[in-house]
Amino acid sequence: MKCKVFILVLSAFIVTSINAQKGVDNGTPYGSGEDSLRCLTNISLFIPYAKSGNFKDAYPFWKIVYDECPASTKNIYSYGVDILNWQISQENEAAKKEALINDLMKLYDDRVKYFGDDNRYGKDWIVSRKAQNYNQLKGEDTDPALIYKWTGEVIDEFNEKTEPLAISLYMFASFKLLQSDMEKHKAQYVNDFLKTSAILDTQIGVAKAANNAKDEENVTARKVEIEKNFTLSGAADCETLQSIYGAKIEENKTNLEFLKETLTLLRRVNCRETEAFFTASEYLHKIEPTAESAMGLGSKAFKDKDFATAEKYYNEAIEMSDNAEIKGELYYAMAVMAQQQNNLIKVKQLSLKCLTENPNYGRAYLLIATCYASGAKNIFPDDPVLTKCVYYAVVDKLERARQVDPSIAEEAGKLINTYKKYYPTKEEVFMHPEIDMGESFSIGGWIGETVKIR
Repeated sequence: MKCKVFILVLSAFIVTSINAQKGVDNGTPYGSGEDSLRCLTNISLFIPYAKSGNFKDAYPFWKIVYDECPASTKNIYSYGVDILNWQISQENEAAKKEALINDLMKLYDDRVKYFGDDNRYGKDWIVSRKAQNYNQLKGEDTDPALIYKWTGEVIDEFNEKTEPLAISLYMFASFKLLQSDMEKHKAQYVNDFLKTSAILDTQIGVAKAANNAKDEENVTARKVEIEKNFTLSGAADCETLQSIYGAKIEENKTNLEFLKETLTLLRRVNCRETEAFFTASEYLHKIEPTAESAMGLGSKAFKDKDFATAEKYYNEAIEMSDNAEIKGELYYAMAVMAQQQNNLIKVKQLSLKCLTENPNYGRAYLLIATCYASGAKNIFPDDPVLTKCVYYAVVDKLERARQVDPSIAEEAGKLINTYKKYYPTKEEVFMHPEIDMGESFSIGGWIGETVKIR
């Protein structure tokens, strides 16, 4: 009897051993026979450790599961990312750290292989996190061409259904490639911008239709980020944008959202003298007047020297806008227009309104300074020494301009050096009864400034 039992047990063991096979070998999630039990056992061992953040003890059990039954559970990959990132953070030797990063990238690739068709966390989602993780780990040593390739492949495959993070990283990489070689990558960068903008527009429309405010906000934030980089890229010159948007505006002359977005983009990159800006403004104003469409019509009238019409539209834009930046730009545009009509008092009034809306608008200070210089002789027509004192006020405004606006600091500095030459000499100050070195002096009239004699 004992002999029969022994033979049965031995037979069962032999059968189990013969049928045993790893999942990685036979293409099943867990494998078969003893190997399937080994897989399930190690899954149950690594997950509690990983979940509690004990990656050191989780690793050996996790590694067995990853190597032997990689299709068994998504937990291999979600916790695997944490485990490998932990190992990378603990490694100080550059070569070993680089090898671990390569292992981590392979982990993402294997997740695509085994779970890339997941409805919620599919290939595009996985590749997005791969690119993001790679960029975080490599920092300044990131190779943008890799991120561009990885994310570009999923955009080509998924189009308007692409994970928004993948689109954002794709344009980040394209921007970096542009910075490294403007001439070579400029045309491609513009094409990338147009392609991704169209995809994001579609996604925003889908989110709106589904009344999904969270998705709409997320995708819109991605689009704003991409547009911001585009405006700063140097690729967005007005000639290029005119060639891109000229025909598109005609095709979309009744498309409210397109016209609004186009005007915003052209304004941001300071392409408000293009026909594209004027045409889009005209079409939008007919459908739904906005501050930007009124601004565009005002700019066109200004260009045509139709100052009355320009002022009408600019004031209309100011009334419709609740954006301080836009209102500041509008007041400044009217100040420039007043300068062309030699109305210096109005120039100052409008420039001050601009600065009320945007205290850091340095060009408004530059404009006031040049008007002071132009009107100096009219304030003290019979006293050349006091006329020279007006240039103290000129320089004061220029100094203020470069303090608040670094973008015009160099221009302001050159003007300061020019206008300081017009200061009265020490001898002229000494001989003049109304002024003393180091004392304050009030300049009357429309200038109305108090300066220090120096």
